[in-house]
Amino acid sequence: MKQIKIAAIVVAVLPFFSFTTLKNVAVFSMAKINWVKDSHHFGEIVQGKPVTAEFSFTNTGDEPILIADVVPGCGCTASDYSKEPVAAGKSSKIKVIYNAASVGSFSKTITVNFVDAALKKVLSIKGTVK
Repeated sequence: MKQIKIAAIVVAVLPFFSFTTLKNVAVFSMAKINWVKDSHHFGEIVQGKPVTAEFSFTNTGDEPILIADVVPGCGCTASDYSKEPVAAGKSSKIKVIYNAASVGSFSKTITVNFVDAALKKVLSIKGTVK
């Protein structure tokens, strides 16, 4: 009966933690990020003229976080970001540059991978090329 109560408590508390595996050992991560926005609408843009959007975030956890990489969804999108750890309570940003090759509506994604995989975030940009 005592084991059932303990198991119930563990199951109730698990959603509040993210997990990272380190050599087959589960490590609790209290890392948290607050994004100012996760999408950007450019509206109408000119073909062949690069446009830029910035996505800011704050490390609201207790430990530094580190971006592992930023992966644009296509070759027409590039990114720039800090390769340094973001300390607890500090902010950083990811710059996304889109260079439209063809006319029409577009919708692109940019995947932000952190060393703590539970923090992964997909950002999006969209607009219309005239």
